[in-house]
Amino acid sequence: MKIGDTEIEDTFAEAFGMKYVRLIITADDEYWLEAGLKELTGYSSSVIACDAETGVEQYLSAEQTPDGRMGAAVLIFGFSTDGLQKAVPNRVGQCVMTCPSTAVYDGLSDGDKQVALGKQIRFFGDGFQKAKILGDDRHWRIPVMDGEFLVQDMLNVRAGVAGGNIILQGTCKTSALAAARRGAEAVAKTAGAIAPFPGGVARSGSKVGSIYKTLPASTSDAYCPTLRGRVESKLHPETVAAYEIVVDGVSQEVVAEAMKAAMVAAVGENVIRIGAGNYGGKLGKFHFQLHEILK
Repeated sequence: MKIGDTEIEDTFAEAFGMKYVRLIITADDEYWLEAGLKELTGYSSSVIACDAETGVEQYLSAEQTPDGRMGAAVLIFGFSTDGLQKAVPNRVGQCVMTCPSTAVYDGLSDGDKQVALGKQIRFFGDGFQKAKILGDDRHWRIPVMDGEFLVQDMLNVRAGVAGGNIILQGTCKTSALAAARRGAEAVAKTAGAIAPFPGGVARSGSKVGSIYKTLPASTSDAYCPTLRGRVESKLHPETVAAYEIVVDGVSQEVVAEAMKAAMVAAVGENVIRIGAGNYGGKLGKFHFQLHEILK
């Protein structure tokens, strides 16, 4: 299969079931909203070494937020509800409560389970915190130096899918980078999906295991141009750079939609091949066949 001059490999991406929460972050203005979002979503590209995979799902107008201010929806993925219970309050407490003018609300109306957010970090108020009911939900007002930090008591948790991916190969690094950016931007426009790596793109794709027993994952040598001739390469003979776009989403359908959008956006001059990473179907129960997605 080809789109223009770009070959689409007959392969599949292998993804995993994960749990996620959806936060709505609001602030007084764009500057402080971005400051809080950057802190909250930092160091969160892969649960191989991070406590969660996070990203901005979409920006929200004042009409779309609970308090009538500008905001954004953030998706946070973890392997388990227990994992989210540890990661989310830590990130919100350190990265959002500290950010001037921000507030945090639950972006899901229901879920399979719940994790405590304000219920846990309210203790920072040192006894001066107060409960507040907005609609049917409990929130906490925590006194801070510019007034109060308003944060929802509990967050709903749902099952999602993480690890959908495409790997593009280019005969020119500049063109490959531009293609990767186009693909990541297409994911960002897909509601319910995020691409958690820097700028939505990973240059250090990984394989399972390593020659070092303590490492659960190591460099995907089959896609490293400098290792041609030393390993069994999966690169086209003319490829000089390969980039991976990893997709997490709220459902299997959303991940497939985001992967399709990324592929269509990434094709172009000097993008010689688009494929995907998998582990032979042995690790993840969600298999995204590239040709089927494009159909």
